[in-house]
Amino acid sequence: MLLVLVEMTNIGVNRAVDCTCHVDAMIFAFECFHDGWGVVRLVGVPHKEVAFNTHLMNFLSGKTLKGAFFGNYKPHTNLPDVVKIYARKE
Repeated sequence: MLLVLVEMTNIGVNRAVDCTCHVDAMIFAFECFHDGWGVVRLVGVPHKEVAFNTHLMNFLSGKTLKGAFFGNYKPHTNLPDVVKIYARKE
């Protein structure tokens, strides 16, 4: 599949989002970028014992890996706002 994306685009993709919780799909999303740029956002949370194995060169070549744990919700800063909205019956 990686070769298909490279053939379709001639260089790879610029951005990808993976919501599968499957580590092989997460690794594929990260590895399908053109060297030098690209950002992948991992949204799913795989099993805690699963390892994300990729070549170190994927990081050194400028690719960016970002994650979102529970939608990046931060209870310490977000919860007071949620309580205010609830209290106003919005």
